[in-house]
Amino acid sequence: MGAPSSSISRALASKLRRGGAASAAAAPSLRCQHSVLRSPPPPSRFFASSSAVADSASQARGKENGSRWSNWLLFVPGAMAFGLGTWQIFRRRDKINMLEYRQRRLDMEPMKLKDVSPSNKDLQSLEFRRVFGKGVFDDKRSIFVGPRSRSISGVTENGYYLITPLMQISDDPESVKFPVLVNRGWVPRSWRDKFLGTLDDAGKPTDASETSVQKSEEKSWWKLWSKKPKNVEEHVATVASVEVLGVIRGSEKPSIFVPANDPASSQWFYVDTAAIAHTSKLPADTLYIEDINEMVNPSNPYPVPKDVNTLIRSSVMPQDHLNYTLTCRVGLEKMKARCS
Repeated sequence: MGAPSSSISRALASKLRRGGAASAAAAPSLRCQHSVLRSPPPPSRFFASSSAVADSASQARGKENGSRWSNWLLFVPGAMAFGLGTWQIFRRRDKINMLEYRQRRLDMEPMKLKDVSPSNKDLQSLEFRRVFGKGVFDDKRSIFVGPRSRSISGVTENGYYLITPLMQISDDPESVKFPVLVNRGWVPRSWRDKFLGTLDDAGKPTDASETSVQKSEEKSWWKLWSKKPKNVEEHVATVASVEVLGVIRGSEKPSIFVPANDPASSQWFYVDTAAIAHTSKLPADTLYIEDINEMVNPSNPYPVPKDVNTLIRSSVMPQDHLNYTLTCRVGLEKMKARCS
């Protein structure tokens, strides 16, 4: 029994030694496999992945810069629209105050021209005050300002403003004490040409035939006597007094598109009170009024006085400023919609 048991134990020991050697031989192969799995990737794959990351980052920065510039491009017009809209609101308020001021001045009692002196009051404080007075028109010093258009029954016609000095009547206590420039109203071009032609004819000397006729008439005392009433009547018509109802105004402020006045050639494109007074040989501080008398003779419709309602109007009314404000607001809403 002792011999077989010892043989069995030796067989088991030999098997165990062979298993240990096999496991020791397999261990290096496993370590090699783990080293292969833990080795870094090839260089080509590393550079490819890093370039892709850089491209995506640059694309993201480009999109961010593009969105930033687009926001600025939308912000600048929006800020301009907001500023213009706010400015229009203030302009509307100023225009309302200006028109209300004019209306209050026009509602005051008219002043007498004989009591108004350019030297004792500031003319700006008198603007838009109604005045009335009596005097004589000096037609020879008249000037025409224009052209100015006027719409009659839907038809527009070009014409001019007639400005004539109103002079003092020496023996009338109700007469003006100082010369006054009066804008008598609008006249058509044909009326102006006829008026200037009449003044030219009045200043021209008579020709030889007219002189001979006058000399022959002077030989007869009764013909000379018969001429006297006609001459007296013409003289009275020339110096006939007129009553004027008007509004004190100042010089016009022309736009950049209006040409400069040329007094030497009698071309007046806008009202410059001081220049007109100088040309008419009147004091520089001469008062200037616009005739608003509505009592027009139907048989002699020209000049057409100004309508008093036009004095409380403006080329841009408060409602126009409100429309501009609403337009700016609509533009802002559109920009907000684009941004969102």
